[in-house]
Amino acid sequence: MDRKVHIVCFSIVMTAFAALSGCSSTPPAGEAKKAAPPTFKVQGKLRTMDIATAASDSVLNGGGPSVFIWEGMQQYRLFSKRTANVVDGEHYIVEGIHAQKMIDEIGDPNGGKGGYPLLSSCERVVKTAWPGMSFEEVDVKASALRGRVSRYPARPIILVTKIQSAPATKEEKAAADKEDALTVVSVPAEKQKALLVEGAATLPAPIWEPAAGTVRCKVVIGSDGKISELETGAQLCEAVQWSQFRYQPPVQGGHPVKVRTEVEVTYQPRK
Repeated sequence: MDRKVHIVCFSIVMTAFAALSGCSSTPPAGEAKKAAPPTFKVQGKLRTMDIATAASDSVLNGGGPSVFIWEGMQQYRLFSKRTANVVDGEHYIVEGIHAQKMIDEIGDPNGGKGGYPLLSSCERVVKTAWPGMSFEEVDVKASALRGRVSRYPARPIILVTKIQSAPATKEEKAAADKEDALTVVSVPAEKQKALLVEGAATLPAPIWEPAAGTVRCKVVIGSDGKISELETGAQLCEAVQWSQFRYQPPVQGGHPVKVRTEVEVTYQPRK
């Protein structure tokens, strides 16, 4: 596979006045002494995709390809203010603010009845990740973040503060290649359900889908019995913590295989 080197520039063009006012202002003494906010860290394979994105994404991304990082089967969408040289398919460590995580920690006194997420929560996320911006830029980016989270509430977003290369070892690459080469067999949902060792398939409904209900999610189970792929873009499926599921390691004819199946997840309505 050809690897692409991208210079990813996400920041939007600021007016001279906004740039000068943002750089020249001095934070109050109390704010200067505040400890840096805790950041979310993820390590995995980075992928760049030249795909069409919404206008709101461009506000956060500032042009260039769409950038994602995979940790196991979890995918994170990355947005950053700074230019970064990244190689498609290589491994990186990314630090930043997990937007949905912080939004949920802030909370919503109306339980999502006024729309999810709240604009005020998005403003706090943006200012925490990228301090020192003008009010105008915070407003634009917060509105863009709100639009993105509203469309895909279960697809985690990281507002990047730091990124560094972390190449995979030869052993890790060999293990990944070996797993990729395994045969994939299809197993009916009910039969596979009997082999479940860990994992709760009944969950409370998320704030952004309070009625929820039951959803069937197409997945692939790896040779270790853990779910390795989610083959649907349904948000209620993406919201499930699949890393907590474990099945008996699948074998066929005495050899390890991967399993393609469906998992039925029931969400209990919010009160």
